[in-house]
Amino acid sequence: MPRTTFDRTNVQGGKDWGKAKQRQTEQIDDEIEDIITKNTYPEVEELDEKLTAYKDQFITYDLDGSGDLDDNDVRVMMEKLGQPKNHIEIRKMIKEIDLNGSGTINFREFVQMMLGGKTSIMRMILMFEEKNKEKEKPVGPPPKKSFSDLP
Repeated sequence: MPRTTFDRTNVQGGKDWGKAKQRQTEQIDDEIEDIITKNTYPEVEELDEKLTAYKDQFITYDLDGSGDLDDNDVRVMMEKLGQPKNHIEIRKMIKEIDLNGSGTINFREFVQMMLGGKTSIMRMILMFEEKNKEKEKPVGPPPKKSFSDLP
């Protein structure tokens, strides 16, 4: 399985990268349409909005544009979410989610992880991603300190 969907020998690959990401977006849009048409998740409310949000997350973390989240993509994703994992933990997480045995997570498996009944570590981390972003920052100048305040 190739790592990327574009030619690395082309040093001016910006347009190719953009085209590859556009193809990936179109493929995921087709999968979303298929999921909605087949009514795969009838119990989920606001399915369109959730699938669009999952598409954005998936594309953001698919660093190489392969259409799958591999070990490196998941490692970077976990680091960005503030939950770094070693390669053994990452492979365990992928194996837990990977339904077709490819060793990677495709979009359907990603959606199944997020909407399915089975909980996984990655699902819990992604669900609380927004919570991690909302850390309060102190407002105003820092309080003045003196030597007498030191222990």
